[in-house]
Amino acid sequence: MLKKIMLILTLFACPFISLAEQLKINDDAPTTYIVKKGDTLWDISSIFLNQPWLWPKLWRLNPEIKNPHLIYPGDTISLIFDENGEPQLLLKASSSKPSYKWSPKIRKKNKADTAIKLLPLKVIAPYIKYDHLFSAEQLEQFPHVIGSDEGYRSSINGFKVYVDKDLSLSKTYAIYNKGEEIIDPETDESLGFYVDLVATGQAVGSGNIEDDTPATLKVSTAKREIRSGDYVVPVHEGQMFPSVFTMKAADKSFRGSIIKATSNGREFGKLEVVMLNRGFEDDVTIGDVMAIKRLSPSVLKTRTGPEYTEEATLWDRLLTPNGSSYKMPEEYLGELMVFKVYQQVSMALILRTEKPARLNDVITAPE
Repeated sequence: MLKKIMLILTLFACPFISLAEQLKINDDAPTTYIVKKGDTLWDISSIFLNQPWLWPKLWRLNPEIKNPHLIYPGDTISLIFDENGEPQLLLKASSSKPSYKWSPKIRKKNKADTAIKLLPLKVIAPYIKYDHLFSAEQLEQFPHVIGSDEGYRSSINGFKVYVDKDLSLSKTYAIYNKGEEIIDPETDESLGFYVDLVATGQAVGSGNIEDDTPATLKVSTAKREIRSGDYVVPVHEGQMFPSVFTMKAADKSFRGSIIKATSNGREFGKLEVVMLNRGFEDDVTIGDVMAIKRLSPSVLKTRTGPEYTEEATLWDRLLTPNGSSYKMPEEYLGELMVFKVYQQVSMALILRTEKPARLNDVITAPE
């Protein structure tokens, strides 16, 4: 059953958009588009724009219209150009409702559950791994699993495990397995330990560790094998995400690198989760859209002609201290969006790529 979709177009993101940024309409952008159930502003903007994060400049609302536009599946959106040659959209309702032109002014309107969102959580939830990053100091403070009621490892629901610290009765806890240490390739500093979510459970026994009595967790959801030594962490905001991700372009000065993929692959593409070596300390925020770039292979001038540095002789490499005779360009590969931010690290979902991304690819503000 088709549900009514209310499209509330606000320009609350305008402070993040430079007036100097020009909209680039896709070469294959249609002149009209018919709204479908489940569409998001990001979906529709991507159809028309080469830079979907500049969506507020394309979606323009006429402030003289007191009621918000009601967009239904089947309604038609048309791409037109104003007297200055600037692109904008025109809505033609599928019913007998009148059409309106959207012009660039701010309109305040309360949020509604039926509004078309930029990117709802449900769209990307299947691709988000609820894994985490903790410092060595944090891991030392967490309780540990010491054993189970059956005396063996298990990954089944209803299994009971025992913990070496007191827990709050009836509270839900996450169980993590310690993974690899994440090292910043630029500074060689430790950014923390990547931990895998193993299971969740509810405390059915608070324990009394002063009397050497462990707490008891009843596993409610097991993803993989629970082992002695796994960390027990209260379920908190670190495992929660906003219901809607409002996107904006990262700051122009931003620059970082992809340092890990949760798939542990060497190459990764659209809708895969990656980790960046930038976080709160670098003003990264949830919803930041960033470009993925890659430095082209370096080239040396040799007596026999140009050669890639990695294929050149040791002598030729020694004669070129900088590693390249040319300032090779960084090529644009695609975009990603940050959905979780830590102190020095953030996690992001790849939105699109022209070719597979790799570890150590450069992350910058989108073009």
